[in-house]
Amino acid sequence: MVTVSACEYFTNVLQGYNVDTIFGIVGIPIVELADVMINKGIKFIGCRNEQAASYAASAYGYLTGRPGVLLVVGGPGLIHALAGVYNSMSNRWPLIVIAGSSEDNHKGGFQELDQISLLNGYLKFTGRLQADKNVIDLITYNAVRHASLGASGVTYIDFPGNIIGETVKVDKHLNSPSFDKIKCSPDPAVIQRVTDLILKNGDKKILVVMGKGAVENSDEIRTLIDLFGLPFLPTPMAKGIVPDSHPLNVSSARSQVLRESDIVIVLGARLNWILHFAEPPKWKADAIFIQVDENAEAIGQNNARGLQYGLFGDVGLTVDALTVSLKSGNFRYDGLPPEWQRTIEKNQRKLLLKELQPPNSQKLNYNQVYHTLRPLIEDENSILVTEGANTMDIARISFPTDYPKHRLDAGTNATMGIGLGYGIAAKVAHPHKDVILVQGDSAFGFSAMELETSVRYNLGLVVIVMNNSGIYHGVAPELQPLRAPSTALSSECRYDLVGKGLGANGFLVRNLDELEKAFKQALLSSRSTHRSSVINVIIEPGKQSKLSFGWQTKRTQHL
Repeated sequence: MVTVSACEYFTNVLQGYNVDTIFGIVGIPIVELADVMINKGIKFIGCRNEQAASYAASAYGYLTGRPGVLLVVGGPGLIHALAGVYNSMSNRWPLIVIAGSSEDNHKGGFQELDQISLLNGYLKFTGRLQADKNVIDLITYNAVRHASLGASGVTYIDFPGNIIGETVKVDKHLNSPSFDKIKCSPDPAVIQRVTDLILKNGDKKILVVMGKGAVENSDEIRTLIDLFGLPFLPTPMAKGIVPDSHPLNVSSARSQVLRESDIVIVLGARLNWILHFAEPPKWKADAIFIQVDENAEAIGQNNARGLQYGLFGDVGLTVDALTVSLKSGNFRYDGLPPEWQRTIEKNQRKLLLKELQPPNSQKLNYNQVYHTLRPLIEDENSILVTEGANTMDIARISFPTDYPKHRLDAGTNATMGIGLGYGIAAKVAHPHKDVILVQGDSAFGFSAMELETSVRYNLGLVVIVMNNSGIYHGVAPELQPLRAPSTALSSECRYDLVGKGLGANGFLVRNLDELEKAFKQALLSSRSTHRSSVINVIIEPGKQSKLSFGWQTKRTQHL
């Protein structure tokens, strides 16, 4: 029997679950806990704001497949961190939140907030620690278990300030269980039902849609695509599950493909706003959607007509079972319909013409910048984080990838502010890869101070700010009235000087030669000295037209 501090024992338990990295921002009382964690060998990434730290922990969980861990102070610290909590809930990413809390409840204590009551109805698990070995073991076990198993999600551990200086008696070493993913296979009867549907409709247009929920199942999905010649469409963060360079990728004809597909196999994606709720006019009115998901609650959402074809189970095991069943039925598809192929070729030519077209003004535009950057990026060795409405939407088209988890963006929650948090997480998870952020100037402003975090930890991020002096589109200086529109930002703001002031390299770019030179220097600096860089690219404000949401559609009531 030995006696150790509660902080030390809790840290030991976390390490038993392979927690080696924690993101956060400290204060009283959890500063002491963070220092114990550091002394015990956990890598603590101290951010400048709880929001950015929560986004970093959120993305770290996605990239590593293990729960990201966030440590913050209670009260306002936890409230600031709710952005990342919500983000993880929406994306179904594993996250454990640890927050200090006031021991003087109901007395107006320091930063007092009933955090368990606040979170209990929304998270998969909440629990409060005590200075007791059995309680610490049980609460931590359940937090890790619920975050890891089933549909990934968020759990919360409350760390009351009054246990900071207390001790616990330990009589034996904790044998922490391993939380390898528990997989289940789909119902064979439904596999047969889906197989019969596909075999009977082999002359119709079939499409495979992949979401980030299938990102761990590249091998199985590539086999399905290649064996049967099925056209496929990845959602933005599912890019690379099957290489974007694959000839059956229909991303360049997305609108037409959605309108014309008769049978849609949906792998690890939800029929939400990103897929237009499976409704016309974006989709064919009588299209049948076959949903494959490890989360039973996702099946049937916006898809009552296809509920009988819903396949609940691990995506990889389900795809394998469907492949075997289709193969036994001698199924073979004809690949891309000729009209889809023609549209793909036409749209690819249009994109190239946009990229090569001389500018309408003396300033650069998105297409020219991306065309210059694309050949300078080593796809297999690079993770791109894109953020900002136009910046992100155009980047999805302009930066294909052949590798999964190499493209991160606003995701299911359409969250702005994720950029530097995601970039920090990506570099911590994959220190030997180039991590490149492409952000609009508005998006950059959400978390710009985290540049100092990247400098302090020698992460070597390359941050490209697409500076059009506004939100969505900027306002040309000569058009700015005394009372600027709500979307206007400072004209040609010197974000490169912000970078220099925070210890990074700073480059101001106004033409393509300067862009290529700056990007090469930034990559060299990242690789050789691990120094971060900010490349401030001045681009044209864009058309002064009415703003609209690019994913919007007139919805009809269609289940």
